[in-house]
Amino acid sequence: MRHERLTALLELLGQRGQMGVEEAAAELGVSAATVRRDMDTLAEQQLLTRTRGGAVLSSVAYDLPIRYKGSQRAAEKRRIAQAASAMVPRGSVVGLSGGTTTTEIARTLASRPDLAEAGPDPHLTVVTNALNIANELAVRPQIKIVLTGGVAQPRSYELVGPYSDLVLREVTMDLAFIGVNGLDPRVGATVPDEREARVNRLMAERATRPVVVCDSSKLGVRAFASIGTCDLFDTLITDDGADEQTRREFTDRGLRVITAPEPG
Repeated sequence: MRHERLTALLELLGQRGQMGVEEAAAELGVSAATVRRDMDTLAEQQLLTRTRGGAVLSSVAYDLPIRYKGSQRAAEKRRIAQAASAMVPRGSVVGLSGGTTTTEIARTLASRPDLAEAGPDPHLTVVTNALNIANELAVRPQIKIVLTGGVAQPRSYELVGPYSDLVLREVTMDLAFIGVNGLDPRVGATVPDEREARVNRLMAERATRPVVVCDSSKLGVRAFASIGTCDLFDTLITDDGADEQTRREFTDRGLRVITAPEPG
């Protein structure tokens, strides 16, 4: 419950830039004392700056840390992950960028019975620059993990920089699933950080089939740094919250669009 409240408070600040305690309390339906404690907690994590009577964002380059984003549109991400997993044959080499949707893909792959069977050789190879994904999959003996080098990003757990480039330029992948913060038909795929964008682009370029994955709330959205235009990708996997016109804008750009439906 508190995790969800902290996430909601960060989202409100992301939309408005600054908020007073009383305003936040009214929005969240909690007491002013609770909001003050929550703001103090987030200030200790350097996610906001306390002001007299409220808080402001710590940085104009604001983006929620990955640990606060996992609960957002969780059902949609699980459906996207199932659709992504269905594209992966046993024995594939798969690239996974950082992000909550790609983390869900990793978990879905790890739970597949055909990839968990005992055998002398790995049934899947995963190349990733995300520390959290590598950590989750490292305990799976039938999944070979290749972790790029680089400098860790504290908000996304992604490794970036020239060391990541060195590894990615030496491998090829059958598929790469790239998570984004925004996907616009004209601008293409974007994320908040230019270093993450560079690594994500290279991962997509090294894959036979690069796939962009994002829930429908990110369609038509633009973040700061460009990964590449829609031409970089073969396929888009999203949820059924996107209307037909939105999907057509991406198919007109040459993307195959896979819609992950609601169960049942």
